[in-house]
Amino acid sequence: MKALVTGVTGFVGSAVARAVVEAGTEVRGLVRPGADRRALDGLAIETVPGDLTDAASLRAALDGCRQVYHVAAHYALWAPDPSVFYKANVDGTKALLAAARDTGVDRVVYTSTIGAIGLPDGGGPGTEETPVSLTQMTGHYKRSKYLAEQEVLKAADAGLPVVIVNPSAPVGVCDVKPTPTGQIVVDFMKGRMVAYVETGMNLIDVDDVAVGHVRAMERGRIGERYILGCRNLSLKEVFEILAGLTGVKAPKVKLPRELILPLAHVDKWLADYVTHRPPRIPLDGVRMAKYVMHYDSSKAVRELDLPQTPPEVALEKAVRWFREHGYA
Repeated sequence: MKALVTGVTGFVGSAVARAVVEAGTEVRGLVRPGADRRALDGLAIETVPGDLTDAASLRAALDGCRQVYHVAAHYALWAPDPSVFYKANVDGTKALLAAARDTGVDRVVYTSTIGAIGLPDGGGPGTEETPVSLTQMTGHYKRSKYLAEQEVLKAADAGLPVVIVNPSAPVGVCDVKPTPTGQIVVDFMKGRMVAYVETGMNLIDVDDVAVGHVRAMERGRIGERYILGCRNLSLKEVFEILAGLTGVKAPKVKLPRELILPLAHVDKWLADYVTHRPPRIPLDGVRMAKYVMHYDSSKAVRELDLPQTPPEVALEKAVRWFREHGYA
């Protein structure tokens, strides 16, 4: 048995590849030309060149594969050209689904995002059944992933055996880029967190996310969504855990979102028109801080036996990995 993993050089994709190999399935990883391969160090897999915008490369990559883990996505809080989110996340997903259908794979697991899951109007954690619409999506990343998820659901309705997983905020080893959540850890370790805007998040060990993918392939119900999450925390609680792990003092100054929002608008304008570099205060990140991103992953725990490694352990693994690799 062989599985194609897209996005294999990324944080979640490389973790998925490790978990698939550990489960006894061969992995073929789709790698964009010029991609940073550091996350693949020590991982015994086959890699093939390809791009989600190149249908021929997708069909070639799928040759001989019975399973597909579509993890690849353009993930950022800012981009100089927002169209990249839709080309990679929506058009690329449609192209891969078409290639999977044409080659007759046994099953596809699609990696969506927790951001495509709704939050109840009255507060409380969101579930797979919480109503949500495109107008509730903050930023191009979330909008593009929501639209991509709709394409996946259409494909499932049309007979493609596909399961959707919605990871929350993963942390752990091999966060090479690092991701926005990983960057919070690095900035904290460097003592850069002097103040913060309070928000809520759901943290999960990236290795648990990977196991969730494998179990969705094995036992997930076709056309269903599964939240891959663990514990709901406030940002303050995350900092308190990091303080205990690193010895760095947690920030005490909590800033009102209304104070930071105008600065984020200015920072975005500078990024768009002057520096052409990611803003230090991402506007979409400040906008998202308005929402307490708490979710209920009991469906995945119940149906997929999703592991629930404590966030303290996941954060300790991240801190140790960042230290060992010179990030902080």
